[in-house]
Amino acid sequence: MLTITHFTDPGCPWAFSAEPPRRAMLWRYGERLRWRTRMVVLSESAADYEARGFGPAQLEGALADLRDRFGMPIRPGGRIAMLATVIPCRAVVAARETLGEDAGARLLRALRIAYMVHAQPIDAAAVVARAAADAGLDAGALAAAAEDPAVESALRADMRAARTPSPEARALDHKLGGPAEERRYTCPSWEVVRDDDGRRLSLPGFQPQESYEVALANLAPEAPRRPAPGDPREVLQWAGEDLALREVAAVMGTTPATVEEALRAAGARERDGLWGPPDGA
Repeated sequence: MLTITHFTDPGCPWAFSAEPPRRAMLWRYGERLRWRTRMVVLSESAADYEARGFGPAQLEGALADLRDRFGMPIRPGGRIAMLATVIPCRAVVAARETLGEDAGARLLRALRIAYMVHAQPIDAAAVVARAAADAGLDAGALAAAAEDPAVESALRADMRAARTPSPEARALDHKLGGPAEERRYTCPSWEVVRDDDGRRLSLPGFQPQESYEVALANLAPEAPRRPAPGDPREVLQWAGEDLALREVAAVMGTTPATVEEALRAAGARERDGLWGPPDGA
């Protein structure tokens, strides 16, 4: 069993762009991976970005570049203000602390889709509530939980952990962020620990899929790897949620064009670059 501490933020387009290799590792290693999702909190107010001279115009260009480079369904335009990502991060922590890691992961995904695909302001209470409903959570209960001091304490603990990178990660300073006096993990970053003997590896910042494959193979060489599926419909059924072509292609080890052709032939449903089973299936 490997425990992966996954440092991320729902407002980070790099983290969204890194979902295809993460999906591939989930498929290949399955229940041998235990995930602990921790929030980095990239900003506590829109002013954090504005102080660096980074606004909606700069963000639009960056999002378009990431969309073109990595193929995830990111909508570059439509954002009139920068995010205070502490708000959606707090919601994820509230879901995680009250309902468990799976609930936190579902909400994280819903918030990412709202922001990256639909350009919605996920620091607005109404948007967080809709994302909660999309994730199958009680929005009112989640909002109440987010006010709990214990949730705030857990959120601040996440932030401290993100700002205490491992010695191995610090050796790769170009993969870290933040000021010189407080370096932090960028999104996504992984700390992977083998449960039985404590051996560990750090994978700070955005990584190619091969980096994850090498890391997990080195820590758990005896772990069986699930063969790649041959049918994209099997991937959608396994995921239980709509996926981007790049995510399905990463799991299958093939190209997005091949996946799209197979899904269209099977009558799969596509909305805003995300694919699911045919309506009624």
